Amino acid sequence: MESIQAIKQRFGIIGNNAALNRAIEKAIQVAPTDISVLVTGESGVGKESIPKIIHSLSHRKHGKYIAVNCGAIPEGTIDSELFGHEKGAFTGATQTRNGYFEVADNGTIFLDEVGELPLTTQVRLLRVLENGEFIKVGSSKVQKTNVRIVAATNVNMFEAIKKGKFREDLYYRLSTVEIHLPPLRARKDDIHLLFRKFASDFAMKYKMPSIRLNEEATEMLVKYRWSGNIRQLRNVAEQISVLEENRTVTAEKLRQYLPNNTGNLPAVIEKEKSDSDFSSEREILYKVLFDMKSDLNDLKKLTMELMQHGVSQKVKDENESLIQKIYGDDETEEFFHEEEETTPPVKLLSIPPEVSVMNEEDKYHFAEDVEEEETLSLHDKELELIKKALERNKGKRKAAAKELGISERTLYRKIKQFDL
Repeated sequence: MESIQAIKQRFGIIGNNAALNRAIEKAIQVAPTDISVLVTGESGVGKESIPKIIHSLSHRKHGKYIAVNCGAIPEGTIDSELFGHEKGAFTGATQTRNGYFEVADNGTIFLDEVGELPLTTQVRLLRVLENGEFIKVGSSKVQKTNVRIVAATNVNMFEAIKKGKFREDLYYRLSTVEIHLPPLRARKDDIHLLFRKFASDFAMKYKMPSIRLNEEATEMLVKYRWSGNIRQLRNVAEQISVLEENRTVTAEKLRQYLPNNTGNLPAVIEKEKSDSDFSSEREILYKVLFDMKSDLNDLKKLTMELMQHGVSQKVKDENESLIQKIYGDDETEEFFHEEEETTPPVKLLSIPPEVSVMNEEDKYHFAEDVEEEETLSLHDKELELIKKALERNKGKRKAAAKELGISERTLYRKIKQFDL
């Protein structure tokens, strides 16, 4: 078995980070077996190196190695690319085509960006993983394949499963062994080493002296948050190698090549609104509507009691909290706060203060009136309550407002609104 250092030299892997070494070690250990491997890590960390290591150290090393970028193939053709199709299976299928799983028989397939696979393709892939069977598009014949699958993704698979974008059973079939590659910002000691390697490669490629960073520029390079990881670092090294005439790069020059230089600050990620958020909002809305219905029923009940017995102290107490909920408090109550009412009392239509004792026939008619009252709007019931309160207090707004449990200003506004 080859050592980690020998594997690094063979595949051009630079760095001595402990997490990186552990990932390579796991790849070496699983290579002789046929178990499925899932490589995880951010975009640009070099995930494509792991399946190459696994294939080269396995008993399949003399078979085909095919790398497929699942995110780059259109959804309508990915099944044909992976599993093949029969002639006439769809428009443009002028001849039979063998898919990657047929071509790579006894070899290895690397499925990069496997999290981008459509759900229908995921079902087909699950069948291959479980029993090595697949069916070409447009065919009914089951075919066998002996392929080892190594997959890679930069998405959070548990989030994708939760949102229904990735099958949970497929995830566990793919990730028999999971190998995680750390982001470049977690490998600070390796950043300058990688930059020097890239600078040397581009100097040879473009036949020019290699660039160097001064001390301040090196410190800036190491502290920078490389969101694009190794791919971004390589891109910056190539730009500087081509564009800078002075081969010693200062921190000020380097800053021009680092977009959005936020240093090592944490990235702000906006939380997406999930379907569960909408469900909770619906539940809140339903609760508010039910509460409103309950309040209206209580108001109807109080109105009937007022019509039958007048305003007792108990009814006043119950009425106060309900009226307060409907009208609310007014912070500018002092505007109308006076010792005595200065405006003349409001004249109302004459309404008997109490309901007289009724005989059986009157009770029958009263029941009909109550049924009619049930259909009145909230506006009418508010008007009725205010009229009775003003009449009982001989038009005194202050006393009427106290009885209703609202501020004088709110009562004054209601009087104007109802044109009493």
